[in-house]
Amino acid sequence: MSRSSVWSLAAALAVFGGAMAPVSAQNHPFTVTQVADFDIPWAIAFLPDGRMLVTEQRGMLKLLTQGGASVDIRGVPQVSYFGQGGLSDVVLHPGFAQNGLVYLSYAEAGEGEMRGAAVARAKLVLDGSGGELQDLQVIWRQQPKVDGGGHYSHRIAFGAGYLWISSGERQQFDPAQDMSTNLGKVVRLNEDGTVPRDNPFADRGGVTAQIWSLGHRNLLGLAFDAQGRLWDVEMGPRGGDELNQVRRGANYGYPIVSNGDHYDGKVIPDHDTRPEFAAPAVWWNPVISPSNLLFYDGTEFPQWRGDALISGLSSQSIVRIEFDGDRAREAERYDMGMRVRTVEQGPNGELWILEDGREGRGGEGRMYKLTARAGGQ
Repeated sequence: MSRSSVWSLAAALAVFGGAMAPVSAQNHPFTVTQVADFDIPWAIAFLPDGRMLVTEQRGMLKLLTQGGASVDIRGVPQVSYFGQGGLSDVVLHPGFAQNGLVYLSYAEAGEGEMRGAAVARAKLVLDGSGGELQDLQVIWRQQPKVDGGGHYSHRIAFGAGYLWISSGERQQFDPAQDMSTNLGKVVRLNEDGTVPRDNPFADRGGVTAQIWSLGHRNLLGLAFDAQGRLWDVEMGPRGGDELNQVRRGANYGYPIVSNGDHYDGKVIPDHDTRPEFAAPAVWWNPVISPSNLLFYDGTEFPQWRGDALISGLSSQSIVRIEFDGDRAREAERYDMGMRVRTVEQGPNGELWILEDGREGRGGEGRMYKLTARAGGQ
């Protein structure tokens, strides 16, 4: 099937593995409860006691109870709030219960109009008035900083004993293939930001040693499945959003290949024209604008165990992905009637979502809790 024929179909059709399938029209198997309002929220991290850390892009970190009461966390680094940049991801160290370490990603200013993503870690010390980040240390930066405010990506994940960061190509295209930069890459680091000696390009030294995979565009979801495999979701250009299994040393081809085209109409060759590049497991045309990725392993929705959930911005949806080995397909799409910035699993298997606040209502983005509906499938 040609790409032009895909574009002519209705937006309610999903593309995966080169074949078409209708999006499910079943009723949602969950109830939705509004919990809190935020100013352009971006990410959620659950503390061991069930409270949450929530980032706001303008630079605030909130400590939130499940009932919706929040206080500010002090000591957040200064962020560059511009374009798509600001305070973004928040992730706990796997040993948080013992060491209290929290990791934050954010956009930071450089000289002039130059900006880039950074990741910092700090110790979270809670007190009666909320809490504070202490001993904050920047452990990673995008190199180089560039002009503009787009495609930072900077999702953070822990898995297989390492720290993983998605680094977007900053709307610069060519850096995704440039091994002298860490733009358009997935990077693999030790928890302190140093480079593992067995990284695929470690022998080259410098920033190249950080790289695990390359040829990426704007990676806004990064997560491990139950088998320990790393996956990302990334926004394509005009079409061609992707779900990729992230493999050691693999090149995913952007901007040389994509199942979408440039916004100015210039055609990009499809993945199947260049088999030396890793192809996506699922791709979408029309796009879903993926904004986060979660592998579900809870009990609230037992029918979804092992599936992936993707939050969508322009699609205003949660997209559920089923797997058969390395093969994946879109199984269902749940229309949420809002731009969904993130979806996270709570401590009891419930789901929590953040509404993107960048468009409409002056930055307000709401948090909702999703629980199983009686008789839900």
